This record gives sequence, C-alpha cells and structure tokens, in this order.
Amino acid sequence: MTTAYHHGSLAVQARLGVQQAAAHIAPSINPGIRPVAAAFLEAQPMLVLGAAAPDGRVWASLLTGEPGFARATGPHTVSVAGGLAPHDPLAEAAAAGTAVGTIALDPRTRRRMRLNGTARPSARGLLIEAEQVFANCPKYLQKRELYGSDPAGPGTAAPRTGDALTEAQLAAVRAADTFFVATTGPDGADASHRGGNPGFVHAEGPRELLWRDYPGNAMFLTLGNLETDGRAGLLFLDWESGTTLQLSGRAKTVYRLEERFVRFRVDSVVETPAASPLRWSAPAYSPANPTTP
Repeated sequence: MTTAYHHGSLAVQARLGVQQAAAHIAPSINPGIRPVAAAFLEAQPMLVLGAAAPDGRVWASLLTGEPGFARATGPHTVSVAGGLAPHDPLAEAAAAGTAVGTIALDPRTRRRMRLNGTARPSARGLLIEAEQVFANCPKYLQKRELYGSDPAGPGTAAPRTGDALTEAQLAAVRAADTFFVATTGPDGADASHRGGNPGFVHAEGPRELLWRDYPGNAMFLTLGNLETDGRAGLLFLDWESGTTLQLSGRAKTVYRLEERFVRFRVDSVVETPAASPLRWSAPAYSPANPTTP
C-alpha cells in the first residue's frame, strides 16, 4: 500500500476510514502499460495532460489528434504526436521536460485511463515515461458520440487571458457536466476527471468555485495531492464548439459531516476558442450522477 500512495492520500484515506478499500485496489496501479491499456490509448482522439508550469502554476491542457496520435511505443513509454500548442500554458514546461499526469477518456464508452510519469520533447512531439498506469470506473462519466473533426483543425484565435472569470465564463462553468483537474504531489503530477449533472460546480463568484467530491474508488489521489500541495489546474471543454477554459489556482478540501467539498480559488484564466477540432454530441448523463440542488 505504501508504494501506491503517498502520505497525503494515506491521510485522507485514514480520515474517511477507507484504508482497506484503498489497499484492495492498490495493485491495480501498474508501473507499465499493459496491452489492453495500450489498445485503449491508441483508439482515443484526445488526451488531457496536467503539470506545473515554470512559474509554479498548475494547469490542465488538452491534446487532440487522429486516433494513434498518442500511442504506447513500449511497456513504459507513450509517444504523443504534435505536443502542445505554442500558446498553451504548459508548452514551455513540456518543451523542457516535466512530471505529468494524463487521462485518456472515451465519452463514447464511458471508459477512462490515467497514466502518470515524466514528459520530455521528442521528434514526434512528446515522449512520456510511464510510472503509474491504471483505469477508473465509469462513474459520473457522461456518454457522448463523436460527430467528427472540424476540417479546418484547431482555431487560430488568440487565447483570452485574465485573473478572474467573466460573466460568460461563469455561465459556462455553471452549465458544465464535466471538467478535468490537475494536481501535483510528492510522487509527481496527476490528472483526473470530475463529472455530474449541470450545476454540480458552484461558481460563487468570479474567483471562487466549489464542488462536492462524490464517492469514488477510495484512492484519493487528487485530494491526497491537495493535502500536500494546494496548487491545482482545471480544464473545462465546450464539447460542441471545442473552446477550452483553463483555470489555475489553489484548492482546499472542506469536510462537512458525511460530505466533502473542494473549494477552488482562481488565480489565472486562459480561454481558447475552438482549441479542439473535435465535435461531440449532447450528453447522456451518467445514472450515477447525484441530483444537483
């Protein structure tokens, strides 16, 4: 168990009394990429990558391409074609080499896989040396069909930046049913998924977000990282237009009786119109989603 979880995750597991469940699932965290994981990764048209930028801010970024753009090239390596766009907040970090967390999510099948390790530039784009590879259950994943890709590719409009959310961005956050969260901790970086019915993310102001942490697999990798390092990055995706909304700031877990919440304070905002060429259908919401108030 101690090889799978660092002290932050262990502390959260102990607080919530789930040490036995966490120990049971720990062997599912593999140091290498098994054939089934390699096949799943190669079938995906998108990959979310989380890391810390050179200025210390943590971000979550979206990479896209034709299936096969991200593929295992060995039991411990993944090659990602193209890499990050030059204007992406993590472009400099990826070019220099850094600890990364990634998640490949397939809305068509409600399947997801996480792969954490170290990324460095390569002739093809990025090469990721895998250290932790594991799948998650389909809870809270909305089902979507992929209509196709915009033949024009990703948009070329300059990102809109700021230190707080605009009214339009607040509306997008409140309407979201999915976002991705990047964190860092003693073992490196991690990227994870959060989903729920629209309204599950509460935008309490232009710099304050709050969401309930729904019951999951008892690993508590995200909350464990936040126990040791409050920096976090969020990625919201407009599935129909391809616009991405990236937020960097600090997060803290709030425990209330039998529930727990994460409070996130925004420090920096990057909105990129049509950053993704992928166009997805409206969602079929997960039957596991709790009712939002």
